[in-house]
Amino acid sequence: MSRAPLSIRYRTALVTGAGAGLGREFSDMLRAEGIEVWGTSRRPESLPAAGRFHPVAFDLADGDVAAEALIARVDRESGGLDLLVHNAGYGVFGGILDQPLAVWRAQLDGMLGVSFALNRAAFAAMVPRRRGGIVNVSSMAVEFPIPFLSGYNVAKAGLAAFTESLMLEAAGAGITVLDFRPGDYRTGFNQAMFTTPPATLPALAQRVARRLDATLAAAPAPDRAARDLRRALAHGRAGVVRSGSFFQTVLAPLGARLAPLALRRTVMARYFGAR
Repeated sequence: MSRAPLSIRYRTALVTGAGAGLGREFSDMLRAEGIEVWGTSRRPESLPAAGRFHPVAFDLADGDVAAEALIARVDRESGGLDLLVHNAGYGVFGGILDQPLAVWRAQLDGMLGVSFALNRAAFAAMVPRRRGGIVNVSSMAVEFPIPFLSGYNVAKAGLAAFTESLMLEAAGAGITVLDFRPGDYRTGFNQAMFTTPPATLPALAQRVARRLDATLAAAPAPDRAARDLRRALAHGRAGVVRSGSFFQTVLAPLGARLAPLALRRTVMARYFGAR
């Protein structure tokens, strides 16, 4: 891995969902590399007051027009946006019969529709300069869907498919496109995904929720994700980057490729406590 600072490739960056978890780690890593960072949060007061960091209020629920305005603002203030790390997203835990359709649809609108608007605006800004990078943070849930998180699974799978399409369109344009797929990390994701107390959910959902909490408690610290992203950006090649424990990012995908589909589903159900 190159130890030259990433600022050789990227002078400015926008990180969505920078208030906590992986987004905070990504922002800190990029600043440490000498990059000027604009970071978004629904609660901008939670963003750090630090050098080379510019806090911006933004919510996926703000919609497409706000997403395009965000890119235009950062591109203008930065003198040219070089790197988009689109990390913002959320899960809503519950069965398909337990969630109103409006909640499920809002998650897809925010995590797919707004993601498209952000990517489109950033790509349009970068193409004339023939340089830049776009990182869409999807999830290992693309390959291993999580029970009772159907909206999240669908949104992340769609984001991964969109990112693959963008890689093809960006070939030869001087823009590096990455699908960054984190596994479990010790963040506040699990606590934030419950819109109702877990104890009020059906017994099967409660069992899966307990399994997810246990998995998260044993997961790596989020600084590993930042190191993996740094390594991928330093390589400067488009592609899929899996990040997390050795089991989730290496052994499980290998086993999934070799195992029959029926066996794969059985193993996943038992892993998540759904059987």
